[in-house]
Amino acid sequence: MAQTCSIFFIPYMMLLLSLLAAGVATITEGELLSSMIGVQGLIYCKQGSKLTPLQGAVARVTCERADEYGYEAEDVTVLSQATDAKGYFLATLSSSEVKDYKKVMKIKECRAFLELSPSDTCSFPTEINRGISGAILQNYRLLENKLKMKLFTVGPFVFSPEETHDKSIPNGY
Repeated sequence: MAQTCSIFFIPYMMLLLSLLAAGVATITEGELLSSMIGVQGLIYCKQGSKLTPLQGAVARVTCERADEYGYEAEDVTVLSQATDAKGYFLATLSSSEVKDYKKVMKIKECRAFLELSPSDTCSFPTEINRGISGAILQNYRLLENKLKMKLFTVGPFVFSPEETHDKSIPNGY
């Protein structure tokens, strides 16, 4: 257990410190999507106490939208690219995907979820880091490139070989 904890804790503590040093911002409710957003993370398979990167897995990002008057609009959902050999994924959402034909749309809240495992032997999503209920995108790092991407980091997310029943989540979700 202590070994598993250190796998999660040490890299993310270093990431947190680097983001604080880089000047991280927080997305506010109703903030207009003025640039591209990216969501990155890792997806693993946990078998016993062993974590292995899960190549080919997919995450989903769903954003709640509101129109210019604050009324709810249809959610926008994007899927990440399949994870690489290290379990890394990236999903992107541009302002053109959020805008409606005639209305200005605002992002209210975005969440990242586990979506798909390519493995028959490790296909059950877990609630580790809110993989089932959705990790809220809160802090981002602004990448000053041509896209001016707001890059969020979530997870790591974990699939397991058997279904887990977390009693803290009604009906498993």
